[in-house]
Amino acid sequence: MKVRVDRSLCYGSAECAHRAPSVFAFDDGYGVVRPGQEGAGDDPQVREAAEKCPSQAVVLTE
Repeated sequence: MKVRVDRSLCYGSAECAHRAPSVFAFDDGYGVVRPGQEGAGDDPQVREAAEKCPSQAVVLTE
């Protein structure tokens, strides 16, 4: 499963980087997926980050 952050929805709460710091970073005021971590969508911490994102900007896809 793949993960990405939709910058049009993200407002910079950094919740994703707090919950899964090995996958997400905080860059220029927005959450981003660290390079090489795009396939980490099956990680339980990433799933939790997606569920808890207040702007629903963390997107998981098949």
